[in-house]
Amino acid sequence: MSKKSPSRYTITAALPYTNGPLHIGHLAGVYVPADIYARYQRLLGHDVAFISGSDEHGAAIPMKAKKEGVSPREIIDKYHTIIKMSFVDFGISFDNYSRTSATVHHDTASDFFKNLYEKNDFIEETTEQLYDEKAAQFLADRFVVGTCPRCGNEEAYGDQCENCGSSLNATDLINPKSTLTGHVPTLKKTKHWFLPLDRYENFLKQWILKDHKEDWKPNVYGQCKSWIDDGLKPRAVTRDLDWGIPVPVKGGEGKVLYVWFDAPIGYISSTKEWAEREGKDWEPYWKDKDTKLLHFIGKDNIVFHCIIFPSMLKAHGEYILPDNVPANEFLNLEGNKLSTSKNWAVWLHEYLIDFPDMQDVLRYTLTANAPETKDNDFTWKDFQARNNNELVAIFGNFINRVTVLTHKYFEGEVPELATLTTIDKDTLNAIKDYPTTIANSLERYRFREAGQELMNLARLGNKYLADEEPWKVVKTDEARTKTIMFVALQIATALAILSEPFLPFTSQKLKGMLNLGTAKNHSWASVSEKEILLPAGHQINTSELLFRKVEDEEIEQQLAKLEATKKSNEQSNKTMAAQKETITYEDFSKLDMRVGTITAAEKMPKADKLLVLKVDTGLDTRTIVSGIAQSFNAEDIIGKRVTVLINLAPRKLRGVESEGMILMTEDETGKLVFVNPDKDGVGNGEMIS
Repeated sequence: MSKKSPSRYTITAALPYTNGPLHIGHLAGVYVPADIYARYQRLLGHDVAFISGSDEHGAAIPMKAKKEGVSPREIIDKYHTIIKMSFVDFGISFDNYSRTSATVHHDTASDFFKNLYEKNDFIEETTEQLYDEKAAQFLADRFVVGTCPRCGNEEAYGDQCENCGSSLNATDLINPKSTLTGHVPTLKKTKHWFLPLDRYENFLKQWILKDHKEDWKPNVYGQCKSWIDDGLKPRAVTRDLDWGIPVPVKGGEGKVLYVWFDAPIGYISSTKEWAEREGKDWEPYWKDKDTKLLHFIGKDNIVFHCIIFPSMLKAHGEYILPDNVPANEFLNLEGNKLSTSKNWAVWLHEYLIDFPDMQDVLRYTLTANAPETKDNDFTWKDFQARNNNELVAIFGNFINRVTVLTHKYFEGEVPELATLTTIDKDTLNAIKDYPTTIANSLERYRFREAGQELMNLARLGNKYLADEEPWKVVKTDEARTKTIMFVALQIATALAILSEPFLPFTSQKLKGMLNLGTAKNHSWASVSEKEILLPAGHQINTSELLFRKVEDEEIEQQLAKLEATKKSNEQSNKTMAAQKETITYEDFSKLDMRVGTITAAEKMPKADKLLVLKVDTGLDTRTIVSGIAQSFNAEDIIGKRVTVLINLAPRKLRGVESEGMILMTEDETGKLVFVNPDKDGVGNGEMIS
């Protein structure tokens, strides 16, 4: 159950897999909500360890390395660097970002395995696993594809179906094939160690289904209940693979720890690495009951973090269990599922090229559309609307008015407070309510709701200025103008503080504009507790725009980029017609193909697909009926150079005798195009040979 007053927070974010860069789905599903929560807890003054790292083991790494003709080490070094920089660029404030190739992780994972091994918590079994005879190796799960037994997806991997999210074993797949050779694998005996999850069913039923029925998200609770109700089975913790952490016991030669077993231990090893660097003791962050442990993940990791990893921790006996696992669902892009392999994504490093210094705009949009309880959709039009209608028109507009007017009327100095009206008092009291309102949403992991409450504070500021109209009042009542601007500056200061978890770059810029100084004087609680956030006589700095408008042209460019990706995917997925029956050279030599020019064209009456053409073949002008009317207008193709099969036997079509055939093919969209000579100097009647 939730602890009321934890002494510290251990906040983990899923270890991203180092076989590609990050896209918006990663940010929306895991890292932005985790960062918001960690920053919020720090602003409360709590002891926080915000932990993650690169997941660098498993079969997909050597798989990608083989495809690119490089070593696995080159793959993980390349993407670890790219991923880590993306986190820095988007303000994901990890206290430590490690990697599972680090020595501290190898040692920690090996010790964890040996602890369970020595307590006889594993089952040692010889089982039949899929084996590729041609490649002469056992197939790790990601080296196998086949049909998912649950949803029928024909491209499911051996460990998981990315269509329905089901966790699988490779032997569960229907019609499995090796991705190494394309061959159908055979079953071959091999020895492995298994974690007997069935031993922990009663513990999980009590801990999840009873103790966390009310405080875990429905999507998380539901998936856990489904798994537990289906009955848990032993799960292998080792694999026949040469890339990973070697199994550290006798008989483990040529085997490594299964990546799902070693990866979550990466949270512990990353915490150790951080603690050693900071001169801290790592153990309270994982072993003290007064620590609140939270896992931020996507829905594809729910089973691993809610059932398997807790069972591992329970088996070990020294570790605390997670207080909550606020997993998100998936984010789609323009109505289609995000796909790394199909390049259907908005890549973070590319986003910053197109929208430099606009990290907070993406953070805000992804928070507003976070897939918290169901899959949600990112669209570029919504991105533009969120920026222009909310960040620019509400938040940015309010701050700009306040700072510009303060400089215009009072040379940038916070004016003295005069008599407060009822509206002033109500507004100042309303400011004090926002930390609690936003916190209530954050503590329930409702980040969308929390972000909108922050925007409501900016709305309060805009309404206050619009109602009080200091630009009019200044002409007749300077004292009243001072009070209005004083109150408005308190709202601006509250926004600077409370926006930090959501908009860290904007918050930093706004704090600079308001000349707020050290963060110690402006904690989360200070907004509720202090009577005055920005005192009279305080000098603010030069005003600057916090946000810029996103133009239609920029959005059209992004949509065009996605459309090009879609067409490229359609072309690459296009099934080519099988080769026809083999013919002899003599068969081919019978075909008389000539260069010709269309001299006239008209639509065949009552026929949607047919055009009646007159074609100059160099030998004569003849009539050819062609089924191209849905791809071309008759008037547009007059004068077009074409290739004509002229010795085709005449054939009557709707009463018109056709004396040949025009050669055609299709472009990437499926539209017909003419097969014609690429040089103008080739005359009508020239033979194609």
